[in-house]
Amino acid sequence: MIVVCGESLIDLVPVTRGDEPAYVARAGGSSFNVALGLGRLGAPVGFLGRLSSDPFGRMLRRRLLAGGVDCAFVQEGDEPSTLAIVHLEEGSEPVYAFHGEGAADRLLRVEDLPEALPAEVAALHFGSISMVREPGASAFEALMRREHGGRVLSLDPNVRPSLVGERAAYVARLEGWVALADVVKVSQADLAWLYPATAPDVAAADWLARGPGLVVVTRGHDGAFALAASGRVDIAGVAVPVSDTVGAGDAFTSGLLAWLHETGRLDRVRLRAIPADALRTSLVFANRAAAITCTRAGAQPPTRAEMEASGVA
Repeated sequence: MIVVCGESLIDLVPVTRGDEPAYVARAGGSSFNVALGLGRLGAPVGFLGRLSSDPFGRMLRRRLLAGGVDCAFVQEGDEPSTLAIVHLEEGSEPVYAFHGEGAADRLLRVEDLPEALPAEVAALHFGSISMVREPGASAFEALMRREHGGRVLSLDPNVRPSLVGERAAYVARLEGWVALADVVKVSQADLAWLYPATAPDVAAADWLARGPGLVVVTRGHDGAFALAASGRVDIAGVAVPVSDTVGAGDAFTSGLLAWLHETGRLDRVRLRAIPADALRTSLVFANRAAAITCTRAGAQPPTRAEMEASGVA
């Protein structure tokens, strides 16, 4: 099983209703999206986090369960659900305004963590705003440090500049997480914000040298590249009619982890020995998952059947 750790929230996505703008509530949050994507792809997946008992929280739980996600590690709280107002501009990354002070999903504490995880948990995924909003951030970092070396750890920082605070302090903390991780996925846009004076391939190589077995950099419609012991692999983007890009990066992460699981490479030793041809196949699969997600509004990752119909499963 892959256990995804982190936030679950409600995205308020703009739509047009007559002459006035309106917002539609959609289940979201990077960690939530990754878990849902894994479940839809048929990978055994659980979610570790905290959900509100309010109507939005119940909506989030139903969505996870319907997507095949095990909720045994989910806690419940009376606090409200986090809301993220999404601002979309053509040709640009979505911008989010978060309203989550005192919200349920950020209040997981170290003492709330499971004392031990079942042996069938092969990998844990971390990232995004759950790693910067306290007290949950400290709890998830403690879990990373506790499980480092024993299970595969996956990380996607999914940087939200409005939440991370002072850049240098955040970068220092992030580099500590990178050193704990086995798989790191990051967008080129994130690297540009983190290291504005450094080329993305140079920054990615520095991260690989810190300890991960695999570093993947997504480049939107330009595709992706990956660095591993076997070298560098590049893939081109996929041309699709784009509705919006909300959740595309999360779908890529789901696709990558699902492929690694299915091929028996979600293992710390085998991951570090992945050959270039297999790595290329994993990127193509993950990129197709992201491309399909871009064709519909909101974070709607593809199912296994949709991937098979696209010809890359």
